[in-house]
Amino acid sequence: MFRITKEFHFSASHQLTHLPCDHQCHRLHGHNYIVVVELAGKELNSDGFVRDYHELKPLKDYIDGTFDHRHLNDVLDCHSTAENMAKHFYDWCHARWPEVTAVKVSETPKTWAEYRPGFGP
Repeated sequence: MFRITKEFHFSASHQLTHLPCDHQCHRLHGHNYIVVVELAGKELNSDGFVRDYHELKPLKDYIDGTFDHRHLNDVLDCHSTAENMAKHFYDWCHARWPEVTAVKVSETPKTWAEYRPGFGP
């Protein structure tokens, strides 16, 4: 199995108002997000790639145009948690590139969430 990843960065604010008022994420705040997309395949294409990294530019354009320097509560139709964002980006990517196997979203260097279908506890 061959596996590749590509990393994308953006900055955005969010507020998790459904949490208790004394929870730090209840307050308006922001993060410098990192989105890591993983693609995998048993075989390489004729160019020797799982997928050419250049072909992932539409994700950069989507992130830059929709999420970068935005308030995520205005962009997403769900709580703007890293978990929900990982699922959102996975669905967006998988519709374009079926070899996507996982998406990871980091809010800080020490915190991240990953969506990987079929991965059990």
